[in-house]
Amino acid sequence: MASTVTYQFYADSYGGGLSEAAFSANLPLADSHVKWLCEVKGAKTTCNVFKRAVCAAIDAFAEYGAGEVGGYSIGEFSVKNYASQQTTGEELATAAALRELGMSGMAFSGVC
Repeated sequence: MASTVTYQFYADSYGGGLSEAAFSANLPLADSHVKWLCEVKGAKTTCNVFKRAVCAAIDAFAEYGAGEVGGYSIGEFSVKNYASQQTTGEELATAAALRELGMSGMAFSGVC
């Protein structure tokens, strides 16, 4: 089933800054991830709260990927992780989506 989140919603309503290609590349993973977060509660995928959670997850997956969050090196200076030790992009996407779902009651509380 196709996602209810469109690039127009992402750019105009959510205020996202990814290109349409980056949005499209991350949409399937983000959409299924938020559906997983809301599965037990049977959230409506057409409501704006759900759509905003998908958009937040898209941004997180686009920046960090799904696996362990990497780092970078410049000469002898290196950063091992952007966030805390052993953080994954999936965990950061979960946190971003849960911030959007907030007190809506749509997220399964066993996730936290």
